[in-house]
Amino acid sequence: MAEPTGRLPDPPPARSPDLSSGSFPGPPPAGFPAPERSPGGARLLRGVEYAAPSGFRPLLLDLHLPAAEAHRPVPVVLFLHGGGWRTGSRGRFGPAFDSWRESPFDLLVRAGLAVASIDYRLSGEAVFPAQLHDGKAALRWLRSYGAGLGLDADRVVLWGESAGGHLAALLGLTAGRPELEGEVGAPGPAATVAGVVDWYGPADLRTMQRQSRPDAVTAADAPDSRESLLIGAPVPQAPDLAAAASPVTYVSADAPPFLLAHGTADRSVPCAQSEQLARALRAAGCRVSLRLVEGADHLWTGLQEQETLFREALEFVLRLTRPAPAAPGDTPETPRIPETPSPDTSESPNPVPPRP
Repeated sequence: MAEPTGRLPDPPPARSPDLSSGSFPGPPPAGFPAPERSPGGARLLRGVEYAAPSGFRPLLLDLHLPAAEAHRPVPVVLFLHGGGWRTGSRGRFGPAFDSWRESPFDLLVRAGLAVASIDYRLSGEAVFPAQLHDGKAALRWLRSYGAGLGLDADRVVLWGESAGGHLAALLGLTAGRPELEGEVGAPGPAATVAGVVDWYGPADLRTMQRQSRPDAVTAADAPDSRESLLIGAPVPQAPDLAAAASPVTYVSADAPPFLLAHGTADRSVPCAQSEQLARALRAAGCRVSLRLVEGADHLWTGLQEQETLFREALEFVLRLTRPAPAAPGDTPETPRIPETPSPDTSESPNPVPPRP
């Protein structure tokens, strides 16, 4: 069966759906797929089209919404999947979380957040900056359509892992740069980026090769590397392209707060990449927290601390998106942090191989 898509000709009126009843008031807004209920109880709009690049597949997002009606617009996590820019899809938070009884998407929703998890064009479909343009189209979509869904487009945190972490960092650092917006999706202003969670993402394509571990699984400078395929040329032969695709190039004093997390034994993306980005952000006077996880490989492979790392990132998001007091002396709402679940050990599925 073909995946449902929702093509959106015009933004819906600025109304907040009654999510407590399990449906929108009346039929779903024009162009939206029928809402579903996720296994964790969240409201789910699956396969909403946020852009349709000419000559390419439609770009879809899944929108995870709180089950109960909120008293005020809810902040949003815009999630970008990993996969070396070559593979991956919006339905997966990362292999380390496949065995969780409750998905990370549902946990974020239970904490009072909405989640927009997006697909973007892969390097086999289009080279950089297509991926950046797709992410920016998603931010504009949130600004255009968020009010009608009860979303707060002024409180959006980007969260990505691996290649998605790279794109999250790029999107956060290039906000307000109209020359980098591209022509994909609807025009208009973008949602406001309140912060970035970057899990083990590349930061500077030009330095990855020399920073790599002796046991690295790939060579970033090779003609067929993920990085070379992303920019459409071998990294050493295209330094300007490599720089344009590197988050460190765009660091400035007005960057949003960053949380960087990286394993010290990462054989795919050296942890020196996150250290380099953290140094650049600090030198520019930006707020950045760097979490180095001793002995962890890429994707948190073999690590038992996924709960801790997820919880730290969730707390970071909630701190950034906590609403300001409505009046002097008011006490802001206390963020709700759900308990993270233990892995589902009722079955013994085949292990998921590490993704390059």
